[in-house]
Amino acid sequence: MRAIFIFAFLLITPILNAQTEISGVILDNKGKPVLGANVFIEGTYNGDTSKEDGSFLFTTSAQGEHTLLISFLSFKTTRLIMDVSKMNGLKIILKEDLNALNALDAVILNAGSFQAGSASKVSVLKPLDIVTTAGSAGNIIAALQTLPGTQVAGESGRLLVRGGEADETQTYVDGLRVAQPYSASVQNVPSRGRFSPFLFKGISFQTGAYSAEYGEALSGVLLLNTEDEATQNKTEVSLMTVGLGLGNTQKWKKSSLSVNASYINLAPYILIAPQNLDWNKPFRSLSGEAVYRQSLKRGLWKTYAAFDASKFDFNRESIEQEAKERIDLKNNNFYLNTSYLGNFGDRWELNTGLSFGYGTNHINYNTTNINNTENAFHLKLKLSKRFSDYIKLFAGSDLFSTKFDETIEQPEITPFKSTIQSNIGAIYTEADILFNKNLALKLGVRGSYNDYLDETRVSPRLSMAYKVSNSSQLSFAYGDFTQSPKTDYLKYNNQLSSENASHYILNYQFNKNNRLLRLEAYYKDYKDLVTYKGNDNTFLTSLDNSGNGYAGGLDIFYRDGASIKNLEYWVSYSYIDSQRKYKNYPVKTTPSFVADHTLSIVTKYWISDLRSQLGLTNTFSTGRPYNDPNQTSFMSAKTKSYNNLSLSWAYLLSPQKILYFSVSNVLGTKNVFGYDYASTAETDGNFRRQAITPTADRFFFVGFFWTISDDKKTNQLENL
Repeated sequence: MRAIFIFAFLLITPILNAQTEISGVILDNKGKPVLGANVFIEGTYNGDTSKEDGSFLFTTSAQGEHTLLISFLSFKTTRLIMDVSKMNGLKIILKEDLNALNALDAVILNAGSFQAGSASKVSVLKPLDIVTTAGSAGNIIAALQTLPGTQVAGESGRLLVRGGEADETQTYVDGLRVAQPYSASVQNVPSRGRFSPFLFKGISFQTGAYSAEYGEALSGVLLLNTEDEATQNKTEVSLMTVGLGLGNTQKWKKSSLSVNASYINLAPYILIAPQNLDWNKPFRSLSGEAVYRQSLKRGLWKTYAAFDASKFDFNRESIEQEAKERIDLKNNNFYLNTSYLGNFGDRWELNTGLSFGYGTNHINYNTTNINNTENAFHLKLKLSKRFSDYIKLFAGSDLFSTKFDETIEQPEITPFKSTIQSNIGAIYTEADILFNKNLALKLGVRGSYNDYLDETRVSPRLSMAYKVSNSSQLSFAYGDFTQSPKTDYLKYNNQLSSENASHYILNYQFNKNNRLLRLEAYYKDYKDLVTYKGNDNTFLTSLDNSGNGYAGGLDIFYRDGASIKNLEYWVSYSYIDSQRKYKNYPVKTTPSFVADHTLSIVTKYWISDLRSQLGLTNTFSTGRPYNDPNQTSFMSAKTKSYNNLSLSWAYLLSPQKILYFSVSNVLGTKNVFGYDYASTAETDGNFRRQAITPTADRFFFVGFFWTISDDKKTNQLENL
């Protein structure tokens, strides 16, 4: 009996272990063999890796219907469900997975866009760069002014983009608009950006032809995105020649909170550093920021808040009278936003949020008192769905609500009061279409209604990119953009319409081995610009939208972090040709804030033996036009060229303690931004003038920065 059982076992075993041969060839969509693809029967250990000719061969004991899986990096995983007996001599063509391609493999839409941060596919700047640029003094706006497409704006400190005024560029935090992005200032006294760099993970600086998601900006948008999560608990202490700073981050399992506060008082600094202003009470401010993050089951909820209270009082030379004019300013500002980003359903994504901004100014010009208050809300809802690896559709809506109140009081004159309540509703839709890894298209349209102007506008947007090689690509972008006239105009005339600009951008980018080259040509066509009679210090009359203009030019950016060990540098150059007929200009001409040529060189060198980082920034621009009433032609005079060389040095006393020093305008160049002229001529027929110069020829800064963290090695070098 035992012999019969053994005989039967030996007879049946070969049948049970019968092997089936699986074979075939794997090709890409161009018919070329794929080397290294994984091929296996799902649920078994039977498989192979494709050879140089794309072929594979293995055997399996599986019988009946099974799933054959084929996977390879940057291609979609392919599944074949069939009887194992038929898995022989297969010809399998893999399809590209565009979502899996990295920045060097896939085309990106980047015309008019400078990205900074790890979330970007190709970063022109890294987060460290925003604040380690010599001369920026931790100011995001000052660092961005070293990029092409911007203008030197020493008298205002604001961001001027490609022939546009400062208010033509809007700022967003986590996708929500900031109505008051700059600190308080008065004419010819520069302001700063309100936000501390270290709370933000990335920055996108859109110099034109931006997405349909954003509106109410004729020139560009600055997008700031806060950190999604904290890495560890830490405390940061700052002792500076201009004030004190303190920050703390607490991290929990699914949430974190970061807060910082600073007190700035220039009084001690002014005692030792010469100033071009006669201060009664130097600049003082108290400010703070906080961001709370909460990870939810299907997304991330963030709340960001910032406040600052500042004031200053000084005497300034007056071109109109012998006595100095006294300027006293007090400003309070608060900004709050809360946002949610999450996924639901099949490839659906929801992005929604609400922001509120409050700003109030109390300004005394000699005997004139100006009090104004602005309340601004932004409600946002955005939905997106990826229908396939090749098509993603966006749709959303915005509601901007703004109320502005102002009272101007002068002795023996009836007070001037104005109130502007404006609501702007907008809807938009946009599609990202990836034809293949070499060709991409973004197509969108935005429609808006302004109830204060009783006006509806429709603005198309388009951008496309073609990958020329593994390291380079060409991009093109077009868009129509509208913006409501600023309150300085609407308070005198509520019958105006929105201003308009059309953008055309052609971009070439090369990125390889830590070297980046960007060439970008652009043209902007302005229409419906506001014109008026009068000047900035008088009641404006005859306001209408009869103005127009253009701005065209070439921007060049080159960054190299590979040629010299421990050295990174970038060079940016801009050429612009711009003319406008707007404001009270009698003819179309180049505006007073535009310089034809601007060149910036930024270098950062790490010296290991000295545990130091040295920084150098040099910015040069040709002269800017200004109007000299002593000459017969309008805006025919030009200032001398501008030059500013700044140096910085950061020394690591220990892994968590840093001594930092910086100085601007090392060469002591006497820069002039323009001239103010008297409104009436003297007895000899000439108009007196005074130069518009920086508030100080140089700015020195010394700081000690100490970080206390869980890992005992994190420091604030990235924040300097």
